[in-house]
Amino acid sequence: MTIVKICGLTDIGSAITAAEAGADLLGMVFAMSRRCVTPDWARSIADAVRQTHSKSLLTGVFVNLPAVEVNRLAEYCGLDRVQLSGHESWEYCREIERPVIKVVHVTENAQAREMLHEIEQGCRILKKESVCLLDTQTDNSFGGTGKTFNWKIAIEIAARFPVYIAGGLTPDVVGDLVQKVKPAGVDVSGGIETDGRKDFNKIKAFIKAVREADSKK
Repeated sequence: MTIVKICGLTDIGSAITAAEAGADLLGMVFAMSRRCVTPDWARSIADAVRQTHSKSLLTGVFVNLPAVEVNRLAEYCGLDRVQLSGHESWEYCREIERPVIKVVHVTENAQAREMLHEIEQGCRILKKESVCLLDTQTDNSFGGTGKTFNWKIAIEIAARFPVYIAGGLTPDVVGDLVQKVKPAGVDVSGGIETDGRKDFNKIKAFIKAVREADSKK
């Protein structure tokens, strides 16, 4: 089955809704953004999710922090995964104590061949559980742009490596992506919001769309 990551969670209600709807990963952002959470609040969300006895894993999204600080926050907040969305090197990833989701940014002129080479290099450097996430890059953002990239690139990469896909996904389009690209996982944040807040119905619809697409593969 396709891994579903619901990201940018900032409140307990949305996190529990996502967990109970079957999300595999719940993401909280520790980088500067409108979805940023404090360590104490992230810990409260993680505690609330665990009380539901769901199988959802907690993921923290970090951008260009010292590895020692990422490890400290991951421990304090009870995170299961760490997502690195900045300019962190593959060597840096080896310093992270938890399984890593390494974002590979897809630029407007990106070529699949070059991205495959980068991921191959990363796999040689890393010798622990990790996965890449392809996300759209813009000049002023490290993610959460709500913009899609060329899925042809994703198809080539997903055929070689287990990758997650983010960027412009919504309940209406994610099923098509799952069937065409066959990624290891999908990641959504803005596409399940209404007026800048997580929409419970959209969260459920997104996960349902992925599961329905899985059944047709």
